[in-house]
Amino acid sequence: MAAASAHDSAADSHPPPPPIHHLPPDALHNVLLRLQLRDAVVCRPVSRLFHDTLSAQFLALLPTLRLLLLRHPRPDGGGCLHAFDPARRHWLRLPFSHFLPYHSFSPVTSSASLLYLWVEASPSPSPSPSPSLSPPALPSASSSSSSSAHPPKSLAVCNPFAATYRLLPPLGSAWARHGTVLAGPRGTVLVLTELAALSYTPSAGSAAKWMKHPLSLPSKPRSPILAAAAVFALCDVGTPWRSQWKLFSCPLHTLTGGWAPVERASWRDVFEVLKRPRLLAGAGGRRVLMIGGLRSSFAMDAPCSTVLILRLDLATMEWDEAGCMPPNMYRCFTGLCEAATQGNAAAPAAGGNNKVKVFGGNGKVWFAGKRVRGKLAMWEEDETGGSGGKWDWVDGVPGYGDGVYRGFVFDGGFTAIP
Repeated sequence: MAAASAHDSAADSHPPPPPIHHLPPDALHNVLLRLQLRDAVVCRPVSRLFHDTLSAQFLALLPTLRLLLLRHPRPDGGGCLHAFDPARRHWLRLPFSHFLPYHSFSPVTSSASLLYLWVEASPSPSPSPSPSLSPPALPSASSSSSSSAHPPKSLAVCNPFAATYRLLPPLGSAWARHGTVLAGPRGTVLVLTELAALSYTPSAGSAAKWMKHPLSLPSKPRSPILAAAAVFALCDVGTPWRSQWKLFSCPLHTLTGGWAPVERASWRDVFEVLKRPRLLAGAGGRRVLMIGGLRSSFAMDAPCSTVLILRLDLATMEWDEAGCMPPNMYRCFTGLCEAATQGNAAAPAAGGNNKVKVFGGNGKVWFAGKRVRGKLAMWEEDETGGSGGKWDWVDGVPGYGDGVYRGFVFDGGFTAIP
């Protein structure tokens, strides 16, 4: 009897495996392939079976997860960043503290499942950057005061779903403060300032380094983007009293001396109708979106009536109107909706001082403003390339309470590992 009781207790302490363990491998793979990438990564540490089945090779088969990643200056909530999934219409948090050994980091751009961040480098002394990488114009300040006001930063590339990262070759601190980072195919990275650009392409050996290219542009490039293996940017060619914007482009393989204006006689005054224009990449990588406030007239101080989205087809080199923010939505950015709710007769006018932050990419555009708290306006490009697109509100935006957000599109996946 004692032996039988001991046998029963031993059987109770080792219950039979769950039914999922009896599934054939092909059936288990078929079930797990239906998961979204983030859900599959969360399931990975549940059991040894899931960990072995959800290998890096298996996760690379799952489609990428397109997210809007908010660009907060510092991580909010214990080393996490906020992201919005437009397909499932909900907010999520991407953790970084479990694999990124830096307390302060700021995301700047992404490409092919890779995320690029400025991270505060180790406080230990490091060699000064070579003179060839020094920006053309540095702030006039002593090295000690500059170091205390602006801690040294390095550019890091990571895959948050694979929990891997690496640091790129060091740069001068002014590049982090004043440069715009663009990420291209095959790990190519660009950092653009007012007078120069740096390019980096990873290589199999140890010879990968930053290459410097002077910019032959009439002014500081505004909102540079990558599209169709080229860099596009807006430059102000006007006067100190009136801005006049022109589109410039440069192929990726000729960054030195390759900049040229992009213009056609048929375009006429396409750059005159928008106030504070900004460029974003359209869907498919063959379109350029230009977004700005629609001027009510050509007067210098003319107020804006709404936000207009123009689209340049790089195959035909023709512009068309892709979208126009609905009037009731634009009134929220001007403060008229809030004033009407509070019954304030002296409502602010929808003038030109109502700045709207524009960010996104790949055919998706988000809008933020100081007067719109806790939500974003979102526009999605029509899949067929038609005009209008889809407008909607995104509520429940986490993070800072001042209502001003910035961000970019991140296609998370296991298809690229740094």
